[in-house]
Amino acid sequence: MPASLIADFPLLLVAIASALHVAGERRAAQMRRQPRSRQARRRALYFYAGLAVIVMSLKGPIDANADQLFWVHMIQHVLLLTVAAPLIVMGAPWMSVWRPLPLGFRRGAAGAVARSAWAAPLRTLARWLGRPVGAFIAFTADLVLWHIPALYDLTLHHIAVHALEHTSFLAFGVLLWAQVIESPPLRARLRLDQRVYYIVLASVPGWIISLVLAFAPDPLYPGYANLAFRPGGISALTDQQLAAGIMLVPGSLTMSIFVFVGLYRWLGAEEERSARPAGQPTAAGGIKP
Repeated sequence: MPASLIADFPLLLVAIASALHVAGERRAAQMRRQPRSRQARRRALYFYAGLAVIVMSLKGPIDANADQLFWVHMIQHVLLLTVAAPLIVMGAPWMSVWRPLPLGFRRGAAGAVARSAWAAPLRTLARWLGRPVGAFIAFTADLVLWHIPALYDLTLHHIAVHALEHTSFLAFGVLLWAQVIESPPLRARLRLDQRVYYIVLASVPGWIISLVLAFAPDPLYPGYANLAFRPGGISALTDQQLAAGIMLVPGSLTMSIFVFVGLYRWLGAEEERSARPAGQPTAAGGIKP
């Protein structure tokens, strides 16, 4: 397979997902025979914004400088994990992307995955990854493993490994954010307060990695430390410290916003429940004790 095609594999997935989503939205509109709702248009906007962030991070100036500047490479990771992934989850593109595929293929694939003995391990893995604990472990392990110096340097010298790194960041980022953001037909299983705790906990591995990078007395990544030329004339250690700052501050921004919004919604819901007279039905149709 040509190296250029391997390098652009994540972008190829973006193009395919975009084309399928457009076709799926058109088919849904034809079936409804009415304009899309405001919610559907908003979700489509989130999805396409997420795809745009992926393209921006993997093409253009960011990607062109990522092999020479560690802090620019870190920007790529931050964009994929904390911007593109939650936008895609908010966009809930799953049915729109699935709908335009041929009916025979959809039935055959769904039946094979749901009933075939060979797919039993896949079903078990999917159930595990679809739960909060499984998604958290997968996200954390992926983040930590790719920042081990030997693996990180491997991405700088092998295009296929680099493409795998970016694809896994996006995939496991989507899994994590799907635990705390409603993305029909997927449902977040955690309560509002649990979602806040979950995202705070998910932030910790990134904070630890950034602190290790910031306070290391020497450059940790030979692939960057041994460069003969570095744009801006900065040292390898300064480059690493800038990368740590990118990971710690902008890398935590989306999660911080989510935590503040989650706390606001959670406390608002608690206040509403406290103010509601005993025995009055809740919005969900239940009765307050």
